[in-house]
Amino acid sequence: MTFPLGHDAQARMLLAAAESGRMHHGWILAGPAGIGKASFARALAMRLLADAAGPPIAGEGHDVPQGHPVRALMEANAHPDYAELALLEKDGVLARNIGVDQIRGLQRLIQSAPSLSARRIVVIDSADDLERSAANALLKNLEEPPADMLFLLVSHAPGRLLPTIRSRCRTLRFGPLQDDAMRSALSMTEPAPKDGEIETLLSVGEGSPGKALRYAGLNLAEIEGILQSIATQGDPDNRWRLTLAKMLSGKPARPRYEAFLERAPAFIAQTARLREGAALGAALGHWEAARQLAGGAVILSLEPGAVVFEIAGHVAALAPQGN
Repeated sequence: MTFPLGHDAQARMLLAAAESGRMHHGWILAGPAGIGKASFARALAMRLLADAAGPPIAGEGHDVPQGHPVRALMEANAHPDYAELALLEKDGVLARNIGVDQIRGLQRLIQSAPSLSARRIVVIDSADDLERSAANALLKNLEEPPADMLFLLVSHAPGRLLPTIRSRCRTLRFGPLQDDAMRSALSMTEPAPKDGEIETLLSVGEGSPGKALRYAGLNLAEIEGILQSIATQGDPDNRWRLTLAKMLSGKPARPRYEAFLERAPAFIAQTARLREGAALGAALGHWEAARQLAGGAVILSLEPGAVVFEIAGHVAALAPQGN
């Protein structure tokens, strides 16, 4: 496993803390969703367990080389000193929360001695998903952790965590990736985005490979182009709005329709950032209206064509001459 691109500074800091012998027992890895925090936590856990077990890893890189026994165990989900908690899946549906029984299941790891080295690691992806009772159970472990225990808590919104959990952990912040790191991350995914698609994904991803990849393969550039035309030229004869409504209606178009529901309000928000004064206030009003409509469209089973037409109308209102 390779450390996610663009987070080298965070890797260097935590590895140096571990090497110094002064590694804090609890860390909140905080930042926007989809930028690689969970992958970072897994890669860090692998590296720390490999360093603790030996043989020492040579060179300046942060990765654990192929063939290392700890890497083999981690990739097989069989390392006895490592546990990872996430939302459980049943019949193809993810649970709403990480439950208290999952936290209680850590007791075997916490109460037993390490098997392969003097270190044990727990990754929680994400701590935002802990139900209240689970968060309280985790807090007890954070209050009196074994000396060789490390908790890595992935969080997209650390302000929502229990204050007592935050007070017992140190927070390491992660930011959106720069374009070069985003290009590299997207080009290494399987399957890789189609030719010419990466630049569009860069724009909509806003520094988050995970967010960008939700739009991969949906020809979002076509939708973006139409939105841009509507926002700059208006749509006085409804031609572009009707085109979008037809394009995004019907069962085969469902993935593109859902992408539009997520992307269109963000498009309005990006446009609003370029305005000021009354124009900014008007743009924010259209963003809020589009956001509310998009947020309830699927839940309320609203007719897709009508929803697309109305949201695109808010985009058209951004044009210099309105719609």
